[in-house]
Amino acid sequence: MLRLGCGAGFSSDRLEPAIDLARDGRLDYLIFETIGERTLAFGHRDRKADPTRGYNPQLAARMRGVLAHARANRTRIVTNMGVANVAAAGEVTIAIARELGLKGLRVALVEGDDVTSLMAPDTVLFDHGNRTIAEVKRPVAGANVYLGIDAILPALETGAEIVITGRVADPSLFLAPLVHHYGWRRDDWPLLGRGTIVGHLMECGMQITGGYFADPGHKDVARLADCGYPIAEVTPEGDTTITKLPAAGGQVSVRTVKEQLLYEVHDPAAYLTPDVTADFSNVRLAEHGADRVHVSGGSGRRRPETLKVTVGFDGGWLGEGGISYAGPNAVARATLARDSLVERLGRHKGFADHLRADIIGVDSLHGTAGVRATGEVHDTRVRVAMRSADRDAIETMLWEVESLLCCGPAGGGGYRGQISASVITHSTLIARDAVQPTVRVLTA
Repeated sequence: MLRLGCGAGFSSDRLEPAIDLARDGRLDYLIFETIGERTLAFGHRDRKADPTRGYNPQLAARMRGVLAHARANRTRIVTNMGVANVAAAGEVTIAIARELGLKGLRVALVEGDDVTSLMAPDTVLFDHGNRTIAEVKRPVAGANVYLGIDAILPALETGAEIVITGRVADPSLFLAPLVHHYGWRRDDWPLLGRGTIVGHLMECGMQITGGYFADPGHKDVARLADCGYPIAEVTPEGDTTITKLPAAGGQVSVRTVKEQLLYEVHDPAAYLTPDVTADFSNVRLAEHGADRVHVSGGSGRRRPETLKVTVGFDGGWLGEGGISYAGPNAVARATLARDSLVERLGRHKGFADHLRADIIGVDSLHGTAGVRATGEVHDTRVRVAMRSADRDAIETMLWEVESLLCCGPAGGGGYRGQISASVITHSTLIARDAVQPTVRVLTA
């Protein structure tokens, strides 16, 4: 069986469990999946500010932690930590390999996902009411197409110990090693569908081993603080067993696997990827011992004719300010403070359309649904957030929040305020033949 491990399920995932897998997992491949739509847009922003940046901020720490173990155990690494600057990510990795004395280590770089130059003002965004890029009325930070195994396989075929990509479909990071190792045909849709199910189960890391699952008293998870990342043991027929290191905390159960199987899936019978239209509808799960769940079934059909593109826009500045109220009548005082703020800021032209004001602990999560807490609340906080291209407007909003210390209801305290750059993302489609991925290899 091919043993695949997941060393990260999102940009800021933990490092220690990945080191454990690299050292003790007896893995053929260790995969780091770190890109989301927003992190990709932030990568473009960072690269624009500094041409040597734009890759995953934790790249160097991760490579220092796992490279020596991976070399010793003949484990290959596949990752999308290149984000918006694959070339720079490769140079950093090579420098670390030399630092660690890993002579001859080869890094294959998969490029070509940046399709910013192919975007036009009249490009239609299907998740924006079929409005165009021009109608977003914000500068484009960058656009990246979701590449698939067709882009990754040539990199694996070079024999490189590490493959670094930018934007590829998350399951493709896991599917490509399966296709490469077992020699699956690229038009064997049922097999590709089953391999994509493996990738989908593994791509979010701890979400299948107890993280994002635990709910005390309902779904108890042992040693959550020491939760480990998952391992997939995959057969040539595409069946898999999901497990973890015996010493790691967390759990692998039918319930954890079911939750991840359905995570971010709109249609289980037609899960679209660049490689296949996967069908999860007949997947079967069975526990095969402690922390071992066998996954069988699943299929696939012909892949989509077009590829998805994420278009990142400069979202301007995001300001967030808050002030707390405690004791009897806290909610009434917080409500008065919020209403006063909204009234004052509403007097500034354009503020009302870009402002959100909540009472945290009462309606910060479900305010738009009209949910209200029952009973008396004695500790709450007013949170005000605003997005604007004008930093001075954000400064004005924060000034108004802070002024509540003496100008608002009784007992306000604990003011905090911050300003950060923001991004907005939308999606479009592009023809496959418009994209030409490339591979090049660096050697330490």
